[in-house]
Amino acid sequence: MAGMTKQTVISARVDEETVALVDEIVAAQGRSRAWFVSQAVREHARREAEFLAFVQEGLDAASAGDWISHEDMKRVIAERRALQTLKSADTR
Repeated sequence: MAGMTKQTVISARVDEETVALVDEIVAAQGRSRAWFVSQAVREHARREAEFLAFVQEGLDAASAGDWISHEDMKRVIAERRALQTLKSADTR
């Protein structure tokens, strides 16, 4: 069985409304609940891992002193808003 990934069973309590929705989806797709849940967990785990990596990147940058003060950030935002307002006025 080359290419087979070892699988682990996970159980979870899910409210009836969500199960009914899952059942509608898997019936329409011709898939199983197990397939749907596996895909959902995989995708959610991937997104959470990306988010955690993003947060860590910010924490590392802050630790290295690579950050901008609140006052400077407010100034940058105000400048960008003013520029956007000018661009919007020019297109009218």
